[in-house]
This record gives sequence, structure tokens and C-alpha cells, in this order.
Amino acid sequence: MKKLTALATSVVLAGISAAAHADNVLVVLSDADHLDLKNGQVFSTGFYLNELLQPVKLLLDAGHHVTFATPEGKAPTLDRSSVDKMYFNNDAAELERYQALLARLKITSPEDSPVISLTRAEQMGLDRFDALYVPGGHAPMQDLLTSAPLGRVLTHFHEKGKTTALVCHGPIALLSTLPDANGFVGQLATKGQASAQSGWIYAGYKMTVISNQEEELAKGLLGGGAMKFYPQTALEQAGGQYSSNTSPWTSHVVMDRELITGQNPASALEVGQALVKRLEP
Repeated sequence: MKKLTALATSVVLAGISAAAHADNVLVVLSDADHLDLKNGQVFSTGFYLNELLQPVKLLLDAGHHVTFATPEGKAPTLDRSSVDKMYFNNDAAELERYQALLARLKITSPEDSPVISLTRAEQMGLDRFDALYVPGGHAPMQDLLTSAPLGRVLTHFHEKGKTTALVCHGPIALLSTLPDANGFVGQLATKGQASAQSGWIYAGYKMTVISNQEEELAKGLLGGGAMKFYPQTALEQAGGQYSSNTSPWTSHVVMDRELITGQNPASALEVGQALVKRLEP
């Protein structure tokens, strides 16, 4: 029943008739509730509220179906620091509306979450999904970048040319398709640099992710800790063609072939709009 609930969620919330055009979108989040930092320090994190729900709300409002998944099928964790009106045009009422939507979706509920595992999504058949979306928060830096099931899912979407959208720290998930993602990430974590691997399916793609500059500006969030490496550096060394905004924290979206990437929290709404546009009949 869990997987059926996930597929039916959008119909109930959007209130769209069955006759309306509808696509199926797989939304992939991290299982992690923390990020391991340098020197054994740990940072509590999860997904960012606006980065998940601004695109999801646009999808639901357009009548599309949304299925939520994580690598292991755990209920994902909300990064509490993202529950702030500054991510919602400084509008407290708008923040409350998105909090209410999260409550209705129940994805963070340990008992009632409709989230499925990526292995279950594969068993259901990836051909049923028309697009994929990965939001940010620091959590993807913990597990999505080396998730073998996610690597298979992304490879399917790449080979089929199906829209793949990611925002902020979410694009780090693209590393999961490397021939040896664990080896690449291990090199970065221990040496600060890694050798590009031949055969990466996104080599040469134009893309963005939260910038090194923005990571430096936001490092106070880590409580004195330090990340093992920054995602911009990782994607550049893997072979991505990185693109950045000219002013920190402003929206910046890059589209190349099936890929849509957004740089930071301010980019989430524009990424969602681009995703919905791609799904128009």
C-alpha cells in the first residue's frame, strides 16, 4: 500500500481531474540526517524545505503525479534551519503554507511516510517515470553521491533522455554514475582532489551546484566544522563544465540536454518552473 499511496498523493492534493495531462515524477531524497565533517565532527542536516516543496507544489498544481524515494526507503529528515521565511520571500504566511503541505504529504513521518526505496522504484519499472528531481540540503553529500541504486536510476534517465533536475547540493548526486564513485569521493575526502574517470555519463555537461564561494559564506552553519570537500570542486574534477551566478545567493539555473541544475536555495522555484515546462504536452 505504501507505493500506491505515493503514486496517488499528487491526485488528492492537486485536485486535478483524471482527464488532465499527467506525468510521473520521481523525487529522490537522502536517507541521511547528518553530514560527516572533517576531524570526526558531525553536522545535523537533511533536505531544505523550499528546495523540495517549491518544485513539488508546482508539479502537483500542474496535475502531475509524484513518487518520493530514498536509497533505502527511510523517511527523510527536514533540515530545521530551512524552516525560515527568508526562503519564502520573507513571507511568514507562505512559509506556513509550505509547512502545511509537508504535513499533508507525510514524507517525514516514521509511521506514515509514502517514501519507497530506489530498489523498489526499479522493481516497479523506471519506464513509468517521466522525470526525476533531487532537492538539496547537505544530506545528499552524505549518501547520494555514492549510491549505487541512484547511479542506476540516473543512468536510465540519461539513456532515455528524460528530464533530470537537481538543485543546490542535489547535483552532487550525479557522481553516483561514475564508474567508481566511492574511489573518486574517497580521493577527494583524503587528498582534496581526485582524478577524472573515463566513462562518466555527464562529462562535458554544463551544470551548476552551490558554489565554493557560497559554501565559504555559509560555513558558519557548520558550527565550526568543515566539509571534507565542496561540491563545485567535485563536479569540476569529475568533468562537469561548471557555471556560477555573478552575485552569491541569487538564482542561477543551467540547462544542458536532459539536465536542469540550480545553484542554491533561491534557484529552486526556477528549477521547478523549468521542470514543469519540460513536461508540457
